[in-house]
Amino acid sequence: MAPDSGGTVLNREEVDRSLARFSAEHEAVETSLLALQDHAGRRLLEGARLTGATQERWVRAELTLTRLWGWFDLLTEALETARELRARRREPGREELLQLSMLLDGANLAVPGDERGVEHLGWPELVGRLNAGYAGVLDLLVAADVVWSALPARIDLLATELHRLRELAHSVGVRPGAHPAGDELNGITAELTGLRAEVIADPLAFWAADGGSSAPGGGRPDTSRYDRAARALDDIRREVDAVIGVRKDAEERLIQLRDVLSRADRTLAEARTARGEVLAKIAASEVPAVHGPASALHEQLLTAADYRRRSQWHRLSPLLESLERRADEELRRARDSLSAVTAPLAVRAELRGRLDAWRARVVRAGRVDEPLLSERYDVARRLLWTAPCDLRTAETAVRRYREAAAEALAPPADEPEEHAARLRGDA
Repeated sequence: MAPDSGGTVLNREEVDRSLARFSAEHEAVETSLLALQDHAGRRLLEGARLTGATQERWVRAELTLTRLWGWFDLLTEALETARELRARRREPGREELLQLSMLLDGANLAVPGDERGVEHLGWPELVGRLNAGYAGVLDLLVAADVVWSALPARIDLLATELHRLRELAHSVGVRPGAHPAGDELNGITAELTGLRAEVIADPLAFWAADGGSSAPGGGRPDTSRYDRAARALDDIRREVDAVIGVRKDAEERLIQLRDVLSRADRTLAEARTARGEVLAKIAASEVPAVHGPASALHEQLLTAADYRRRSQWHRLSPLLESLERRADEELRRARDSLSAVTAPLAVRAELRGRLDAWRARVVRAGRVDEPLLSERYDVARRLLWTAPCDLRTAETAVRRYREAAAEALAPPADEPEEHAARLRGDA
């Protein structure tokens, strides 16, 4: 401590060491302050029309910068005084050591304060305040500079891309009021314009500080609004690409749609014809109704063709996608309807096949003239080849003929059981 506060007087070696340390600290402080003075962020802040949090913090930072230079001047004056005093004699006397101790080790730096008036601080305390003030101002400058270096340039690039996409979109009919993507393009344009202005005026509003970092500028630019705009632009680009794709292959897709709907109509017509045949040939059978052709789809297909003629690609794109999906569904329903309608005929054909198969076995075995087999065969055949055919009665008749044939064709008792089992399995 300084002699006036009861401390000891520094000897010559302690004085020289203090002078060397303080000279190095003085040089470091000067270098830091000059770096702040030349910092790109400071020049940008001085020339910008600031608003919001950035304006408030920059006003405080300018006051801090003024104080920092004032404190530096106090250090400079004290250091020059100490150097001059030390340079007077090679071996300073007690009076000179006392004065040097007061300068170097005492609270003798009169620092102007606020409402508290002048404060008396030692060299280490004032250097500590200088470092803290420097770190606070540098944090502001770095944050503002990083935001200004990152976001405006990216916004400008995205705006350029947006301009190109808007021209391309307009060429294929994606315009405001005519297509939702056109309205969204206008919205993104306004968002980017406003975002850029806000970033320039208040960069700190777009700075996400890292609470765990003590380094100046610890954090990163908050790009959430920019990222949302970029994602929205990507979505619109995909929409425009889809519209362009429609323009390239619209005719081929329309031809394919006509073909699918034509096949559905033919299948439905076949189902209606088959239903009449089933009703005439099959008795006691539930035959589902067949719905008419998809007239609504045909009308929309005409609308799609009109959109193509008028080059309204933005309207044609979603309509074609919907028509393709619904046309495939229509063809599938038509095929299902035909299968459902012709199911009784398939059952009758299966019964006829089973009857003929057992008849062939009986013929090969030479048992065709047996009265029971002839009678049951005639009954089953008459039922299956007479319209309308009662499927339930015919199925019973085929089963009775099969049972009689299996019994007639059964092997003698001394034949292996495996042969009889195979015969029953064939039944």
